Amino acid sequence: MSVKDKTLSVLENNKGDFISGAEIAKKLSVSRNAVWKAIKLLQDEGYNILAVNNKGYCLSIDTDILSPQSIDKYLKNDLVNFNINVYKSITSTNDLAKELAIKGEKEGTVIIAEEQTNGRGRFNRKFYSPKETGIYMTILLRPKIHASNSFLITTAAAVAVSEAIESVSNKEAKIKWVNDIYCDNKKVSGILTEASIDFESGMVDYAILGIGINVKPPKEGFTEEIQDIATSILDYDPSISVDIRSRLIAEVLNRFWLYYETIENKSFIASYKSRSLLIGKDINIFSKNSLEKANVIEIDDECRLRVKMEDGSIRLLSSGEVSIRI
Repeated sequence: MSVKDKTLSVLENNKGDFISGAEIAKKLSVSRNAVWKAIKLLQDEGYNILAVNNKGYCLSIDTDILSPQSIDKYLKNDLVNFNINVYKSITSTNDLAKELAIKGEKEGTVIIAEEQTNGRGRFNRKFYSPKETGIYMTILLRPKIHASNSFLITTAAAVAVSEAIESVSNKEAKIKWVNDIYCDNKKVSGILTEASIDFESGMVDYAILGIGINVKPPKEGFTEEIQDIATSILDYDPSISVDIRSRLIAEVLNRFWLYYETIENKSFIASYKSRSLLIGKDINIFSKNSLEKANVIEIDDECRLRVKMEDGSIRLLSSGEVSIRI
């Protein structure tokens, strides 16, 4: 780790408080001049660092730049040694994670972007990813599970994201089957899991878990296409805004990994069901060539949607697209 990165780590761990250059230099076993150069580099990158004679340096609490250091201080490091990588702009965090997975990158690698220029959701739809307002992250996984159980990854992630949102905000999070998180009846998060399967064994070789969360309202507002269905977690409440994106990323990682370590125990299924937006609701079921109407009876332990069709027949849906009928 460079002197700049180490200096940032010290500042992040003392965010809002002054710490002298001499103290930083002593902590890092470098010269005060090296610290000064590191501070200048960080300021050039946009970090709001105050420098006051006889007091030292202070990273302003208003600074909201994602970095491994800003996230690491909220992680429970005894769970896993995450390899966190943060980019200013990237086409797609899932695409980069997939490239790394193919090259043999280790499990626990996390790709995070301040902005995605080609973010994707289900059915290859564009996921709106404006800079500095959301969380766009992908976790590389190498689960020892059969392909038939791969749905558990998305399910565990949906519960973890819901819990994480509630832990850093005043919002209640609900899950719209299969993979969307809603607050105030509008979408705040989408999850896209992609996997590579070993066809001989039927086991998952690797999985790419992509998570997008609308944290702050975009300055230009949401696009016309999604403005009526999308919202953000933060409502300009200053009491929860400090480090909210870094805290939220860490909470998602912490909570997801607890479920992931024993994923086949399905300890999160009950929470997934209880958070459902659809149980008891009339829905539309979309397919390529048709639209059918049904009523949702329940979600079973395989996370299939059990529905009653208009003709009275019962059907189990394991994938697809549905909407609540108004």
